[in-house]
Amino acid sequence: MGKTRTKSLQDKMAEGGLARIMAAHSPLSARLAEEAGFDGLWASGFELSALYGLPDVSIVTMSEHLEMMRAIARHTSLPIVADIDTGFGNAINLHHAVGQYEDAGASAVVIEDKTFPKVTSLLSGGRQELLRIEEFQGKLEAAVNARKDTGFLIIARNEALIAGLGEEEALRRAAAYEEAGADMILIHSKQKTPDEVESFVRNWNGAAPIVIVPTAYPEMTEARAKSLKKIRMLIYGNHGIRAAVTAMQKVFAQIIAEGGIKGVDAEIVSVEEIFRLQNMGDVKEKEDKFLR
Repeated sequence: MGKTRTKSLQDKMAEGGLARIMAAHSPLSARLAEEAGFDGLWASGFELSALYGLPDVSIVTMSEHLEMMRAIARHTSLPIVADIDTGFGNAINLHHAVGQYEDAGASAVVIEDKTFPKVTSLLSGGRQELLRIEEFQGKLEAAVNARKDTGFLIIARNEALIAGLGEEEALRRAAAYEEAGADMILIHSKQKTPDEVESFVRNWNGAAPIVIVPTAYPEMTEARAKSLKKIRMLIYGNHGIRAAVTAMQKVFAQIIAEGGIKGVDAEIVSVEEIFRLQNMGDVKEKEDKFLR
């Protein structure tokens, strides 16, 4: 199954295709993303941290994240891009982590060039400290060495623009990361327009395809990304958890305001729809067949 998922991801990106990846924080959100038509899933550290009610500052452990990723993999056929932050430590920790995630069913890992513990990238005024280039190259080389399937993607997340170091430094780092074996370069930005990312992409002369996460700059459409011709993966990094919070806040407030559930009942999915998503039909079939 793992190799089949990985091949489907690579096939989507081949010859100029754009893989659309949706964040997931649970098997349920993963199933909804698959039904919506996305090409893959982002096993998001930010979303899982939020699900646990924790800040995204390297508090969620590898075991916790890996357990959820395994649960997601059991409930979807989509390829999974695992967000493993800084790799849970140095190059040795990362070497171990890559093997674990590949065995768990991921098709790719994204590793960022920040120091551990990291601070979430889009936090205003957040601490954004990057590793020395040489140290991150060693981590990437360890990741490449750890994978069993050469089709398993090692994606280097370049945080130079997030740290305010400018395009020249971002391009220098990207070239070094490609030299160390990264299959793709994720360039991240917190600017409110796509201009900074578009400039980086236009000036990138390496062979490694580009990954973007346009959370901060929603004007970046899929058509606009395709027009740059070097972007092969677009990750919607936190829209699953944000949509869930939006819906729950609205419904919970309405119940309090109206003193009951009559008003919201017609606006939310039926219990039968939840049964469908839980595969209760399959349970009933098995009960009819096996319970005597």
